[in-house]
Amino acid sequence: FPSHDKNTTGIMVIAKTDLALQHLSRQFFERTIDRRYCALVWGDIENDGTVIGNTGRSLQNRKLFTVFPDGDHGKHAATHYKILERFRYVTLIECKLETGRTHQTRVHMKHIGHTLFGDTEYGGDSILKGTSFAQYKSFVKNNLEILPRQALHAKSLSIDHPITGERMTFERALPKDMLSVVERWRDYTNNSNRQQP
Repeated sequence: FPSHDKNTTGIMVIAKTDLALQHLSRQFFERTIDRRYCALVWGDIENDGTVIGNTGRSLQNRKLFTVFPDGDHGKHAATHYKILERFRYVTLIECKLETGRTHQTRVHMKHIGHTLFGDTEYGGDSILKGTSFAQYKSFVKNNLEILPRQALHAKSLSIDHPITGERMTFERALPKDMLSVVERWRDYTNNSNRQQP
C-alpha cells in the first residue's frame, strides 16, 4: 500500500503488475486489507478507542493535514487503537486503520490530544507531557535525538493474493531506533515507580 509518511518504518506492499494493482485497489476500496501500526504517543491514554473524523489538507497550511469534525472538508477516516504499554507520560499503542488517508494516524492521534512522539510536523518533538525537572527534559531530548522522526511503524499487513486468493500476513518488528526509545521509557517509568513511596 502507498506510504504517505516518509519517516514511517515497516511494511509496504508494491504491485508489480496491473492485475495485482487492480486487485489491491479493490481490497483497499472494500476495506478487506488489515493494516496495523505501532505508535508511541504523548500522554497517558485512558482506554482503547476509535477516532472517526474526516481528514484532509489543512486550510491554513497545505503541507499539513487536519481533522474536520463537522465533515465539511476532507474524506472519511477511521482509526481504531488499543493500548500496548503505558509509560506515564507517553503510551505505546497499536492502531488498526479502517481507511488509508494521508497522515491519518498522526492527525487522528493529535486530534484527540495524543500527538505522536517525535513528530516534527505536528508538534510531537516538544515536551508535551511530564515534569519541569531538568533531568526529565534531558531524558526526553536524548530520546528525540535517538528517534528524530515520528514514532510510527507499520507492524503488520494482511492482504489476499491477487491470483490464488490466499490470505497473506506480513509482520515486521520495531526498528532499532523506536525499540531503543520504548525501552528507555520503560526503564524510566520503572525507576520512577520504585522511587515513589
